Amino acid sequence: MDKPLAGKKFAILAANGFEEVQFVALQKELLALGASTRIVSNGQGLVNGWTATGWGMNFPVDAQLTDAMAADFDGCIVPDGERSTMKLRETAHTKRLLNHFVEADKPVIAVGEGAGLLALTRCMEGRTVAAPAAYHEALAAAGATVSEEVLVADGALLTASEAVEAADLVAAATQILLGSEDLQEAA
Repeated sequence: MDKPLAGKKFAILAANGFEEVQFVALQKELLALGASTRIVSNGQGLVNGWTATGWGMNFPVDAQLTDAMAADFDGCIVPDGERSTMKLRETAHTKRLLNHFVEADKPVIAVGEGAGLLALTRCMEGRTVAAPAAYHEALAAAGATVSEEVLVADGALLTASEAVEAADLVAAATQILLGSEDLQEAA
């Protein structure tokens, strides 16, 4: 299992204020497995991460959300971050992109506030998800079953509430990306 994700490209859907620690941990794991990542954002030039103490590092935007096509990616990651998701909710392109990934059964990893964005999609009917309590009602209205578990895999969809540890997220996400549905060891 040298580079099992070689040649795979993942969109990281983020705007200013995404959770930098989780983002960096997942990005490092993907890169170590041979995948490439591209930041897709409604911001221009750079997006700024958020740490526990304030604004973090800047990261270059690789593709504008208005121009991004889900067909160009093998999967999507939506990191936690209240500021980021508030900005991403402002555009219909977020809904368009997430709809395509979920409908095509491509891996989608949505963490905390990022999982709340799934309520915007039309494809949550019959899905089981984990999300912060603030999004339970919206996700249920979209047809999802909201689990009290911290980490939930439903096919290629991996969702986590804000309480998930970065190490657990990375282990579970790696299993999903490699096609394993067994989260017993990771969670």
